[in-house]
Amino acid sequence: MRIRTAAVAATAITGALAALTAAPAQAAEYSSALKVRGIQYDAPGKDDNRCSGGNTHKEYLTIKNYSKSSTVNLKGYVVKDAAGNRFKFTRNHYLQPGDYVRLRGGRGTDSDAKNVVYRNNCNFMWNNEPGDTIYVYKPSGARADVHKYTKSRDDRDRNGYITFHK
Repeated sequence: MRIRTAAVAATAITGALAALTAAPAQAAEYSSALKVRGIQYDAPGKDDNRCSGGNTHKEYLTIKNYSKSSTVNLKGYVVKDAAGNRFKFTRNHYLQPGDYVRLRGGRGTDSDAKNVVYRNNCNFMWNNEPGDTIYVYKPSGARADVHKYTKSRDDRDRNGYITFHK
């Protein structure tokens, strides 16, 4: 009986430790220096995805290099949402330590000086309701960062912007 009781207790402890150490995807921390700083998931104004006169460009994802010493080249990084919409950085765009870039919807001219890259797609990528999940992948395919959000839970002031990493 003692051996069986000890085995059951060991199994219970192992299960409890696994539950304590397991974290949901939206709370996982990855070793990447590149992380999502925040998202303007709901563009100000009435949603209008026309390329000329619409407000898709007001929807953006801010990605920041949190490294204190390493520069990150965004070329090859991929940003996706839960529905599979994706954007791949196909050009060199270097983020110095502490620097950021805003990945905007709509069309425009990418600029290192203005810290902006355009998706060159006038469709909205991020869901207002019920929410969405942001995935950032390294060129190797490994996850750099992931965040799940909902308007009701994460956007307390209802301004359409959510901060993830300060």
